[in-house]
Amino acid sequence: MVKLIAELCQNHQGSRTLLSEMIAAAAESGADYVKMQSIFSEDLTHRERFDEGKTDPDGTVQVIKRPYDAELRRLSTLDLTEEDHFFFIEECQKYAVTPLTTIFARARIPLVANFPWPERVIKVASYDCASYPFLRELCEHFDHLIISTGATHDEEIAQTAQLVHDAGKKLTFLHCVTSYPNTLAMCNLARLEWLKKFTDSVGWSDHTLVARDGVNAAKAAIALGAQWIERHFTILEGNKTKDGAISIHPEHLKELREFSALSTSEQQSIVRTSIIDWDAILGVPKRELTPAELLNRDYYRGRFASRVGNEWVYNWEE
Repeated sequence: MVKLIAELCQNHQGSRTLLSEMIAAAAESGADYVKMQSIFSEDLTHRERFDEGKTDPDGTVQVIKRPYDAELRRLSTLDLTEEDHFFFIEECQKYAVTPLTTIFARARIPLVANFPWPERVIKVASYDCASYPFLRELCEHFDHLIISTGATHDEEIAQTAQLVHDAGKKLTFLHCVTSYPNTLAMCNLARLEWLKKFTDSVGWSDHTLVARDGVNAAKAAIALGAQWIERHFTILEGNKTKDGAISIHPEHLKELREFSALSTSEQQSIVRTSIIDWDAILGVPKRELTPAELLNRDYYRGRFASRVGNEWVYNWEE
Protein backbone atom coordinates (compact mmCIF):
# COMPACT_ATOMS: atom_id res chain seq x y z
CA MET A 1 0.00 0.00 0.00
CA VAL A 2 1.22 3.48 -0.89
CA LYS A 3 2.33 5.59 2.08
CA LEU A 4 0.69 9.04 2.13
CA ILE A 5 2.46 11.94 3.87
CA ALA A 6 0.35 14.98 4.76
CA GLU A 7 2.85 17.86 4.86
CA LEU A 8 1.48 20.56 7.18
CA CYS A 9 4.38 22.96 6.38
CA GLN A 10 3.39 26.25 8.04
CA ASN A 11 -0.31 25.93 7.30
CA HIS A 12 -0.80 25.61 11.09
CA GLN A 13 -0.05 29.35 11.34
CA GLY A 14 1.60 28.83 14.71
CA SER A 15 -1.68 27.69 16.34
CA ARG A 16 -1.82 24.49 18.39
CA THR A 17 -5.58 24.35 17.87
CA LEU A 18 -5.23 24.47 14.12
CA LEU A 19 -2.31 22.03 14.26
CA SER A 20 -4.46 19.52 16.14
CA GLU A 21 -7.39 19.97 13.77
CA MET A 22 -5.14 19.40 10.77
CA ILE A 23 -3.69 16.22 12.27
CA ALA A 24 -7.18 14.89 12.98
CA ALA A 25 -8.40 15.71 9.46
CA ALA A 26 -5.34 14.14 7.83
CA ALA A 27 -5.74 10.97 9.88
CA GLU A 28 -9.44 10.68 9.10
CA SER A 29 -8.73 11.22 5.40
CA GLY A 30 -6.23 8.38 5.12
CA ALA A 31 -2.77 9.82 5.83
CA ASP A 32 -0.13 7.39 7.07
CA TYR A 33 2.28 10.11 8.17
CA VAL A 34 1.70 13.71 9.19
CA LYS A 35 4.72 15.96 8.83
CA MET A 36 5.67 19.18 10.56
CA GLN A 37 8.69 21.38 9.89
CA SER A 38 11.24 21.96 12.66
CA ILE A 39 11.95 25.53 11.58
CA PHE A 40 13.35 28.00 14.09
CA SER A 41 13.24 31.58 12.85
CA GLU A 42 16.49 32.47 14.61
CA ASP A 43 18.27 30.10 12.21
CA LEU A 44 17.31 32.29 9.23
CA THR A 45 20.43 33.75 7.64
CA HIS A 46 20.72 37.28 6.33
CA ARG A 47 22.21 37.19 2.85
CA GLU A 48 22.11 40.75 1.57
CA ARG A 49 21.86 39.93 -2.13
CA PHE A 50 18.34 38.58 -1.58
CA ASP A 51 17.11 41.82 0.06
CA GLU A 52 16.82 43.50 -3.32
CA GLY A 53 17.27 40.57 -5.69
CA LYS A 54 18.51 41.09 -9.22
CA THR A 55 16.52 41.29 -12.44
CA ASP A 56 17.98 42.01 -15.88
CA PRO A 57 16.50 44.78 -18.06
CA ASP A 58 14.78 42.11 -20.17
CA GLY A 59 12.96 40.80 -17.10
CA THR A 60 15.17 37.75 -16.50
CA VAL A 61 15.52 37.13 -12.78
CA GLN A 62 19.08 36.41 -11.69
CA VAL A 63 18.52 36.50 -7.91
CA ILE A 64 15.21 36.04 -6.08
CA LYS A 65 14.02 39.02 -4.05
CA ARG A 66 13.19 37.87 -0.50
CA PRO A 67 13.99 40.61 2.05
CA TYR A 68 15.37 39.22 5.29
CA ASP A 69 13.46 41.48 7.69
CA ALA A 70 10.06 40.63 6.21
CA GLU A 71 10.84 36.90 6.13
CA LEU A 72 12.05 36.94 9.72
CA ARG A 73 8.87 38.68 10.86
CA ARG A 74 6.74 36.13 9.01
CA LEU A 75 8.60 33.10 10.33
CA SER A 76 8.75 34.35 13.91
CA THR A 77 4.94 34.06 14.13
CA LEU A 78 5.12 30.43 12.99
CA ASP A 79 7.79 29.05 15.30
CA LEU A 80 6.91 25.77 17.02
CA THR A 81 8.60 25.40 20.40
CA GLU A 82 10.11 22.29 21.93
CA GLU A 83 6.83 21.85 23.83
CA ASP A 84 4.95 22.12 20.53
CA HIS A 85 7.01 19.22 19.18
CA PHE A 86 5.89 17.05 22.09
CA PHE A 87 2.31 18.18 21.51
CA PHE A 88 2.55 17.33 17.80
CA ILE A 89 3.87 13.82 18.48
CA GLU A 90 1.21 13.17 21.12
CA GLU A 91 -1.59 14.39 18.84
CA CYS A 92 -0.39 12.20 15.98
CA GLN A 93 -0.35 9.17 18.26
CA LYS A 94 -3.80 10.11 19.55
CA TYR A 95 -5.13 10.00 15.98
CA ALA A 96 -3.10 6.91 14.99
CA VAL A 97 -0.85 8.49 12.38
CA THR A 98 2.94 8.51 12.43
CA PRO A 99 4.56 11.89 13.18
CA LEU A 100 7.39 13.07 10.97
CA THR A 101 9.44 16.24 10.65
CA THR A 102 12.10 18.00 8.58
CA ILE A 103 15.13 19.62 10.19
CA PHE A 104 16.61 22.66 8.46
CA ALA A 105 19.75 23.52 10.45
CA ARG A 106 22.41 20.98 11.46
CA ALA A 107 22.75 22.30 15.01
CA ARG A 108 19.11 21.37 15.63
CA ILE A 109 19.60 17.67 14.90
CA PRO A 110 20.41 16.55 18.49
CA LEU A 111 17.45 18.49 19.89
CA VAL A 112 14.90 17.18 17.39
CA ALA A 113 16.30 13.65 17.37
CA ASN A 114 15.79 13.46 21.12
CA PHE A 115 12.02 13.83 20.89
CA PRO A 116 10.06 10.55 21.30
CA TRP A 117 9.42 9.77 17.65
CA PRO A 118 7.71 6.36 17.36
CA GLU A 119 9.69 5.67 14.16
CA ARG A 120 13.29 6.80 13.70
CA VAL A 121 12.49 8.31 10.31
CA ILE A 122 13.31 11.83 9.10
CA LYS A 123 12.32 13.78 6.00
CA VAL A 124 15.04 15.79 4.24
CA ALA A 125 14.17 18.78 2.08
CA SER A 126 15.45 18.70 -1.49
CA TYR A 127 17.77 21.64 -0.86
CA ASP A 128 19.70 19.48 1.58
CA CYS A 129 19.89 16.42 -0.65
CA ALA A 130 23.54 17.26 -1.30
CA SER A 131 24.39 18.56 2.21
CA TYR A 132 26.65 15.64 3.02
CA PRO A 133 27.83 16.61 6.55
CA PHE A 134 24.19 17.24 7.47
CA LEU A 135 23.14 13.85 6.06
CA ARG A 136 25.95 12.02 7.86
CA GLU A 137 24.79 13.45 11.17
CA LEU A 138 21.17 12.56 10.44
CA CYS A 139 22.31 8.98 9.81
CA GLU A 140 23.75 8.93 13.33
CA HIS A 141 20.32 9.65 14.81
CA PHE A 142 17.74 8.16 12.44
CA ASP A 143 17.23 4.79 10.77
CA HIS A 144 15.30 5.88 7.67
CA LEU A 145 15.94 9.00 5.56
CA ILE A 146 13.23 10.16 3.15
CA ILE A 147 15.02 12.61 0.85
CA SER A 148 13.47 14.84 -1.81
CA THR A 149 15.66 15.21 -4.87
CA GLY A 150 14.33 18.34 -6.58
CA ALA A 151 16.86 21.07 -7.39
CA THR A 152 19.63 18.49 -7.04
CA HIS A 153 22.05 17.43 -9.78
CA ASP A 154 22.24 13.77 -10.78
CA GLU A 155 25.79 13.28 -9.54
CA GLU A 156 24.79 14.71 -6.15
CA ILE A 157 21.87 12.27 -5.90
CA ALA A 158 24.21 9.36 -6.62
CA GLN A 159 26.67 10.52 -3.95
CA THR A 160 23.88 10.93 -1.39
CA ALA A 161 22.62 7.40 -2.06
CA GLN A 162 26.12 6.03 -1.51
CA LEU A 163 26.49 7.98 1.75
CA VAL A 164 23.20 6.69 3.21
CA HIS A 165 23.81 3.11 2.08
CA ASP A 166 27.34 3.18 3.53
CA ALA A 167 25.83 4.27 6.84
CA GLY A 168 23.58 1.21 6.76
CA LYS A 169 20.39 3.25 6.81
CA LYS A 170 17.14 2.85 4.87
CA LEU A 171 16.76 5.33 2.01
CA THR A 172 13.69 6.63 0.22
CA PHE A 173 14.11 9.10 -2.63
CA LEU A 174 11.20 11.37 -3.52
CA HIS A 175 11.22 12.88 -6.97
CA CYS A 176 9.92 16.44 -7.00
CA VAL A 177 10.05 19.62 -9.06
CA THR A 178 11.02 22.61 -6.97
CA SER A 179 8.82 25.16 -8.68
CA TYR A 180 5.80 26.37 -6.75
CA PRO A 181 3.54 25.43 -8.43
CA ASN A 182 4.77 23.23 -11.26
CA THR A 183 2.68 22.09 -14.22
CA LEU A 184 1.87 18.53 -15.24
CA ALA A 185 4.23 18.93 -18.20
CA MET A 186 7.07 19.69 -15.76
CA CYS A 187 6.58 16.56 -13.64
CA ASN A 188 8.87 14.15 -15.53
CA LEU A 189 7.48 11.19 -13.62
CA ALA A 190 9.67 8.86 -15.67
CA ARG A 191 12.36 9.97 -13.25
CA LEU A 192 10.87 7.62 -10.65
CA GLU A 193 12.31 4.69 -12.58
CA TRP A 194 15.72 6.40 -12.77
CA LEU A 195 15.75 6.90 -8.98
CA LYS A 196 15.26 3.15 -8.55
CA LYS A 197 18.90 2.78 -9.65
CA PHE A 198 19.82 4.00 -6.17
CA THR A 199 17.05 2.59 -3.96
CA ASP A 200 13.97 0.45 -4.38
CA SER A 201 11.93 2.85 -2.21
CA VAL A 202 10.84 5.84 -4.28
CA GLY A 203 8.00 8.33 -4.36
CA TRP A 204 6.72 11.71 -5.49
CA SER A 205 6.53 14.99 -3.58
CA ASP A 206 3.85 16.91 -5.44
CA HIS A 207 3.82 20.69 -5.95
CA THR A 208 1.23 20.94 -8.72
CA LEU A 209 -1.53 23.56 -8.60
CA VAL A 210 -4.52 22.01 -6.84
CA ALA A 211 -7.18 24.27 -8.39
CA ARG A 212 -6.00 23.36 -11.91
CA ASP A 213 -4.65 19.81 -11.61
CA GLY A 214 -6.30 18.32 -8.53
CA VAL A 215 -4.33 15.21 -7.55
CA ASN A 216 -3.72 13.97 -11.09
CA ALA A 217 0.07 14.07 -10.79
CA ALA A 218 0.01 12.06 -7.57
CA LYS A 219 -2.35 9.51 -9.13
CA ALA A 220 -0.05 9.16 -12.13
CA ALA A 221 2.94 8.67 -9.83
CA ILE A 222 1.11 5.92 -7.94
CA ALA A 223 0.16 4.21 -11.20
CA LEU A 224 3.84 4.32 -12.17
CA GLY A 225 4.93 2.57 -8.99
CA ALA A 226 5.53 5.36 -6.46
CA GLN A 227 5.45 3.87 -2.97
CA TRP A 228 5.32 7.24 -1.21
CA ILE A 229 3.31 10.39 -1.94
CA GLU A 230 3.90 13.65 -0.12
CA ARG A 231 1.52 16.58 -0.51
CA HIS A 232 1.09 19.84 1.32
CA PHE A 233 -2.15 19.66 3.30
CA THR A 234 -4.53 22.22 4.81
CA ILE A 235 -8.04 22.55 6.15
CA LEU A 236 -8.08 26.29 5.43
CA GLU A 237 -9.26 27.99 2.27
CA GLY A 238 -6.50 28.25 -0.30
CA ASN A 239 -6.14 32.03 0.11
CA LYS A 240 -5.78 31.82 3.88
CA THR A 241 -2.28 30.36 3.94
CA LYS A 242 0.96 30.97 2.06
CA ASP A 243 1.11 27.42 0.67
CA GLY A 244 -2.61 27.21 -0.03
CA ALA A 245 -2.30 26.99 -3.81
CA ILE A 246 -0.32 23.74 -3.64
CA SER A 247 -2.03 22.30 -0.56
CA ILE A 248 -4.69 19.63 -0.88
CA HIS A 249 -7.76 19.34 1.35
CA PRO A 250 -9.23 16.32 3.16
CA GLU A 251 -11.37 15.33 0.17
CA HIS A 252 -8.28 15.20 -2.04
CA LEU A 253 -6.43 13.05 0.47
CA LYS A 254 -9.38 10.65 0.64
CA GLU A 255 -9.36 10.51 -3.16
CA LEU A 256 -5.70 9.48 -3.13
CA ARG A 257 -6.28 6.89 -0.41
CA GLU A 258 -9.11 5.30 -2.43
CA PHE A 259 -7.11 5.44 -5.66
CA SER A 260 -4.11 3.78 -4.03
CA ALA A 261 -6.30 0.81 -3.06
CA LEU A 262 -7.09 -0.01 -6.72
CA SER A 263 -5.12 -2.53 -8.74
CA THR A 264 -2.25 -1.22 -10.86
CA SER A 265 -4.17 -1.97 -14.06
CA GLU A 266 -7.18 -0.02 -12.78
CA GLN A 267 -4.96 2.89 -11.76
CA GLN A 268 -3.23 3.04 -15.12
CA SER A 269 -6.54 2.86 -16.99
CA ILE A 270 -7.92 5.76 -14.97
CA VAL A 271 -4.93 8.07 -15.38
CA ARG A 272 -4.56 7.34 -19.10
CA THR A 273 -8.18 8.27 -19.75
CA SER A 274 -8.47 11.18 -17.31
CA ILE A 275 -5.13 12.93 -17.89
CA ILE A 276 -5.16 14.43 -21.38
CA ASP A 277 -1.41 15.11 -21.40
CA TRP A 278 -0.39 11.64 -20.19
CA ASP A 279 2.73 11.52 -22.38
CA ALA A 280 3.75 14.99 -21.24
CA ILE A 281 3.49 14.13 -17.56
CA LEU A 282 5.82 11.16 -18.09
CA GLY A 283 8.57 13.33 -19.53
CA VAL A 284 12.08 11.95 -19.43
CA PRO A 285 14.08 10.16 -16.72
CA LYS A 286 17.03 12.55 -16.86
CA ARG A 287 16.80 16.31 -17.32
CA GLU A 288 18.52 19.58 -16.55
CA LEU A 289 17.22 21.76 -13.74
CA THR A 290 14.95 24.56 -14.94
CA PRO A 291 15.88 28.25 -14.44
CA ALA A 292 13.17 28.49 -11.74
CA GLU A 293 14.62 25.50 -9.88
CA LEU A 294 18.11 26.94 -10.04
CA LEU A 295 16.84 30.26 -8.65
CA ASN A 296 15.06 28.43 -5.83
CA ARG A 297 18.12 26.31 -5.13
CA ASP A 298 20.19 29.48 -4.87
CA TYR A 299 17.84 30.98 -2.28
CA TYR A 300 16.59 28.03 -0.25
CA ARG A 301 19.92 26.20 -0.02
CA GLY A 302 21.44 28.27 2.74
CA ARG A 303 18.23 29.93 3.88
CA PHE A 304 18.85 28.38 7.31
CA ALA A 305 22.18 27.68 8.98
CA SER A 306 23.73 26.97 12.38
CA ARG A 307 25.32 29.68 14.49
CA VAL A 308 28.72 28.56 15.76
CA GLY A 309 30.30 31.35 17.78
CA ASN A 310 30.00 34.41 15.59
CA GLU A 311 29.90 32.47 12.34
CA TRP A 312 27.15 30.84 10.31
CA VAL A 313 27.83 27.24 9.30
CA TYR A 314 25.77 25.93 6.41
CA ASN A 315 24.54 22.35 6.23
CA TRP A 316 26.97 21.44 3.45
CA GLU A 317 30.02 22.80 5.30
CA GLU A 318 32.26 20.63 7.47
